[in-house]
Amino acid sequence: MFTTSSVCGDLIALFTTFCVIFITYFKWQYQYWQKRNLQYLKPSMPLGTPAVTSDLKQHLGIKLKQVYDIMKEKKWKHGGVYIFHQPVYVVTDLDYLKNIMSRDFQYFSDRGMYYNEKADPITGHLFHIGGPKWKNLRRKFTPTFTSGKMKMMFQTLLDCEVNLRKQIELSCNKQDPIDIKEVLGCFTTDIIGSCAFGLDCNSFKEENSPFRVYGRKVFERSFSRILKRRFASNLPNLAKLLNISLVPKDISHFFIDLVKNTVEYRGKNKIVRNDFLQLLIDLKTEDDKESSNQDGTSLTIEEIAAQSFVFFIAGFETSSTTMTFALYELARNQHIQDKVREEINTVLEKHEGKITYDAIQEMKYLEQVINEALRMYPPASLLSRKCVKDYKIPDSDVILEKGMVVLIPILGIHHDKEYYPDPEKFDPNRFSEENKSLRHSYTHIPFGEGPRICIGLRFGIMQSKVGLVSLLKNFKFTINQKTQEPLEMKVNSLVLATKGEIWLNAHKI
Repeated sequence: MFTTSSVCGDLIALFTTFCVIFITYFKWQYQYWQKRNLQYLKPSMPLGTPAVTSDLKQHLGIKLKQVYDIMKEKKWKHGGVYIFHQPVYVVTDLDYLKNIMSRDFQYFSDRGMYYNEKADPITGHLFHIGGPKWKNLRRKFTPTFTSGKMKMMFQTLLDCEVNLRKQIELSCNKQDPIDIKEVLGCFTTDIIGSCAFGLDCNSFKEENSPFRVYGRKVFERSFSRILKRRFASNLPNLAKLLNISLVPKDISHFFIDLVKNTVEYRGKNKIVRNDFLQLLIDLKTEDDKESSNQDGTSLTIEEIAAQSFVFFIAGFETSSTTMTFALYELARNQHIQDKVREEINTVLEKHEGKITYDAIQEMKYLEQVINEALRMYPPASLLSRKCVKDYKIPDSDVILEKGMVVLIPILGIHHDKEYYPDPEKFDPNRFSEENKSLRHSYTHIPFGEGPRICIGLRFGIMQSKVGLVSLLKNFKFTINQKTQEPLEMKVNSLVLATKGEIWLNAHKI
């Protein structure tokens, strides 16, 4: 029954009522940090804090860096912002950050990222999950990433180096400019395909090899995927109720079917390989044998697929991006490129000219180059944590309530002039043992820190070293004029990546 004599009047009344409720709710929400006596950057309806939400042409990591810079200028150790209606806590003080990521980890053990194992089993991996399940899986998987296991997988990884070298040599002979990110993406796809699944991806030979196609699709951010992700981030309980999945079904089915078929094939044919999937199969076998694991904690095929999936997407994209930025900066700084090449040649001479696991461990300056690339261009430009129980910030009256999201501005910390003078300059000497000892340990956290530090960081560094050694040992790189400078970053990319390609010239040495 209408409240007025006209439909138009009723609609206006309804709309007005909705607007009043909407505005009242947002105004009430925007008092959250003020009531808790924490300094905050003022919000604007309905998007929240403008520094975080207003510029749609910038990557979130870059916007959070700007928030970090504002708070540091105000000499805040921490502060509040709003993303739409949601209050979010941002930490700038490194001791506070260390508390959150390490000392008081039991309060911040979850990332607070949306996942839905029922609708989307492939999202139930170590990066997303929290609680006891995360703790149990992390305990099981940690031994699979020891130095010994990395050494065991090294030859499988090294076998992919030949195709990388041949591809660059082909372009070099033709004097063609090289889309270095694409080439390195093929290299790391082949590595992860081989080390994670025991399969030859043929990324250099087959332009549309399934691994390369699905690898790209994972990182494509269509409007619908962005919308679903934002909805799920802001209303996770409703998203789970609506069974919203963030990974397209074809991607999910590809990886789950791949793992199921590979596990079955190896079992029937008694095949054992030195790769990540075999380590997971062995874990499952051990779990199945132990009577203590009859409580449902034994690994399932879906869990193995989820871990293989995250190993694939994290391993190929982050390492290829890191090597791309490292080569770009080396091409801009020829004296540094010459110095790292000299180290490579000196070390390899001691190992009969062969790239070995022990040889790349000796290349300390190369590691400094990689660390500086990770400082300037951290693939994960921000991290999140979720407060799982009320937490009192030390030396303050501020209490973070259970459920509060914490944002960690990695890009901001990595470009802070207080820790890195002239932060836009590429300078590997920042990571000499002497210079590292002068800085707070949390000034460089490209892989996170604490119990949730990236479990695959050793593997990522290892494959980045092999790729760079293979290329710098054989070729000299310069910037091609097709590269658009200064570099601009993609807006909606999951990792920090450039909008356009990075084109390099290769010259045979």
